[in-house]
Amino acid sequence: MSWNFDYIIVGAGFAGITAAERLCTQFGKRCLMVEKREHIGGNAYDQYDDHGVLIHTYGPHYFRTNSERIKDYLSQFTEWHPVDYAILSHTENRYWKFPINLNTFEQLIGRESTSEEMEAWLEEHRVPIKNPANSEEVIISQVGWELYDKFFKGYTLKQWKRHPRDLDASVCGRIPIRTNRDDRYLREDFQALPKAGYTRMFERMIAACGEKLRILLKTDYGEILPHTNFGHMIYTGPIDEYFDNCHGQLPYRSLRFEHQSFSPNELLEREAISGKRGFWQPTMQVNYPNEEDFTRIVEVKHATGQLCENTTIVREYPDDFGPGKEPYYPIPAPDAAVIYRKYKELADAEFKVSFIGRLATYRYYNMDQVVGMALAEIDRLHPAIH
Repeated sequence: MSWNFDYIIVGAGFAGITAAERLCTQFGKRCLMVEKREHIGGNAYDQYDDHGVLIHTYGPHYFRTNSERIKDYLSQFTEWHPVDYAILSHTENRYWKFPINLNTFEQLIGRESTSEEMEAWLEEHRVPIKNPANSEEVIISQVGWELYDKFFKGYTLKQWKRHPRDLDASVCGRIPIRTNRDDRYLREDFQALPKAGYTRMFERMIAACGEKLRILLKTDYGEILPHTNFGHMIYTGPIDEYFDNCHGQLPYRSLRFEHQSFSPNELLEREAISGKRGFWQPTMQVNYPNEEDFTRIVEVKHATGQLCENTTIVREYPDDFGPGKEPYYPIPAPDAAVIYRKYKELADAEFKVSFIGRLATYRYYNMDQVVGMALAEIDRLHPAIH
C-alpha cells in the first residue's frame, strides 16, 4: 500500500502546523503530518494536570510579537488573554526585580534613587568593550562585574553548561537592561497567551484543514517514507538527524521538569511570600541563578489567569542531551556554528525539502518568529498567489 500527498510535514509544532494550515486551506494541498510524540503542539503543548491546573508541559511559552501579520493570522484560531510577563530573580536569600532596572538598583544600594544616579553608577562599573564578542562581554560592558556575577554568570553556567565567554553575545544580549522602572520581562508590543491554551489553538488550526490533512502521531517519518509518494517535504526536526549525523551530532541542551502541586490549605502558608491567595510565589517566573541546581521555578497560573484555588509549580533543571531526551536548545557557540554550516550546505542542496523551525535551522527563535518563518516559506513555495 502506498499513500499520495502533495506535502509531507515532519513535526507537529508551531512551524509544521502553520505550514499545514496554509497549504491545506489557502492552496488546497493534501498534506501528511508525521509527529514522533503522542500529541500535537511540539514544545508549546499545554494541558491540565491531575490537579486541574493548566500547565505548559515543556516549560513556559510566553507568546509575544511586534508583527501584525502574525498576530492577525493566529487570531483566526484563538482569542487572547493579555499578559505582562513579570519575573524575579532569587539569590542571597531574597527576591530581586529582574531584568535589571531602577528598582533592582535601589535594592542593591538600599535606598531610593534616580535614573540619573543609576546611569552614573553603571558608567563607573561597566567594562569598556566596544564590540562585545561573547555573552560575558555583552553583560559586563553594560552593568559591570558585580551585577554580572549576581544575576548572569551562574544562571548561564547551569543553563548551557558552558561559560558565558564561550557563548555568542546573543545569549545574554536578549535580556534588557533598563535605567527606568520598567520591569517587564519582554519588549514586544503584543504580549498575550491563547485564551483557551495553545493546544486548543492548534486543534482549531488543524480542524481548518479538514480532510486535506492527515496526521500520524507516535510515528517516525522514516518508517512511512518508503510507502509515501509526495511532492515536497517540510522538515522541522533536528537538521543533523535528517542527514544521519554525517558531520557529527550538533550540541543541544535538554531539560528536566519537576512538578509540585499545592492545595488551598498549603498555599495559606505561602501568602506572606506570594503576596496573594492561591499562589505559591510572587510572580509567574522566579530565576535561581546561583545556589540551586534548577534555573527557575514557573507558576504559569499567574499568566493564564486560571481561576482555581490550588496551583502547580514547575522547577526547571537544565540537562545534558542524549538518548531519550529532547533537544530543547541549540547551543549558540562558535564550535556548534562550524558544524551547522556543513549541514546548511547539504540542506541548501535539498530542493524538495524545506527546513524550518528552531531545530531544522539550529537557531533559537521565539514562537512568533517560527510562525513567520513558516508563512514566509509557504509564500516562497507558492508565489503566484501573491
